[in-house]
Amino acid sequence: MSDAERPENQATAGAALRTALTGGTYERARRLLRTLHPAEIAALLEATPSPERELIWSLVPAEDDGEVLLHVNDAVRSALIRNMDPAEIIAATEQLDLDDLADLIDDLPRAVTNQILQALDRQERLRLEKVLSYAPESAGGLMNPEVVTVRPDVTLDVVLRYLRVKGELPDQTDQLVVVDRYGHYVGVLPLQNLLVSDPDETVADVMDTEAEPIPVDRPARKVARRFADRDLLSAAVVNDEGMVLGRITIDDVVDVIRDESEHSLMSQVGLDEEEDMFAPVLQSFRRRTLWLGINLVTAFIASAVVGLFEATLQEVVALAVLMPIVASMGGIAGSQTQTLIIRGYAQGRLTAGNTPRFINKELLLGLLNGLAWATVTALLAYLWFGRSDLAGVIGLAMVVNLLLAASSGIAVPLIMRRLSIDPALAGHVVLTTVTDVAGFFAFLGLGTLLLR
Repeated sequence: MSDAERPENQATAGAALRTALTGGTYERARRLLRTLHPAEIAALLEATPSPERELIWSLVPAEDDGEVLLHVNDAVRSALIRNMDPAEIIAATEQLDLDDLADLIDDLPRAVTNQILQALDRQERLRLEKVLSYAPESAGGLMNPEVVTVRPDVTLDVVLRYLRVKGELPDQTDQLVVVDRYGHYVGVLPLQNLLVSDPDETVADVMDTEAEPIPVDRPARKVARRFADRDLLSAAVVNDEGMVLGRITIDDVVDVIRDESEHSLMSQVGLDEEEDMFAPVLQSFRRRTLWLGINLVTAFIASAVVGLFEATLQEVVALAVLMPIVASMGGIAGSQTQTLIIRGYAQGRLTAGNTPRFINKELLLGLLNGLAWATVTALLAYLWFGRSDLAGVIGLAMVVNLLLAASSGIAVPLIMRRLSIDPALAGHVVLTTVTDVAGFFAFLGLGTLLLR
């Protein structure tokens, strides 16, 4: 394809591809797909409804099938694999690195998985089984067992000759791992040091002994934070005895960071980050109706609290006008605190040692916010309705609700973590209920006591 035909971005590529498909020029569509990276093809597939998606998939170059399957989300991947015959699936996995194959293999039909394992040589099969033995969201699940190791007592000239004989390096190799005679981690040899140093020097003379390996059971999010904090491109993975098991590279870490970001965004509205945008209506209905049902129940709880004060609302109509203000302010304040505490735990910034100080700070902040905004709200209510007693009620309610909001923003994620429930997924629904109920009860309760 000429430079004039090459798309500049995903949106342009999608439009050009749809034009080619609509016009029936499948060969042009196939040439267009050959100019795209597998990740770009995956994004196009996710943004395309069926059956057009199946048509595009049939035009994807066979050598890119495996990489594309890795990049699409779980729902789209399952749909694509469902329409592939076993020979196509096996061919798609042949060019994948072992760590990428480990990510994909759980989604494949069992019969196909057995054929893939039988096609591997014994060493590769053992390496794959080793990766699969670790949790997917751990350093062991992320690592690639293909790693080049050298001994500290050999010269750089020997290392260079060894690499020439080897003929190739694993992708994303920026350093070699230095091990002792028993395979224990000693340090790393950056390729830059290897290339610019005197060939007669030994590996021990130029290696980096300060680069720390990553324990095999470390959670993936902590691995990502290590890479971000230290600007790493790769890192060795070791077991409890310090034996080198493999390495993690930046491309795998970027995937972790992206998945965490998408999970945080989608969880705020009770959605799965792996959901297919163009999934069948009934499938999407089943996924979403649970959280809508939970939200309806919580809304009725809040309404029931309001119903307890029906007589007060009939006498002081202004309370109904001002009521949403208190609940809204509490919801925002609670969400701010909850977001901070979820983020703090996700990034490892909140620990058993500093959590009490964070709680005290948030409670004090809730009190100060309550006092500040109570003053503003009371003044506006007085200017609106000309009643000092009503202004006092909403001011007191604001102080109480913002304090309760801060407490709830802390308590809800802590309790959910204790119950092994993801607070990013369910915390918003629970917190909204608590702040609405507390806000309505505080405001209407004070109104009942002081205005009737």
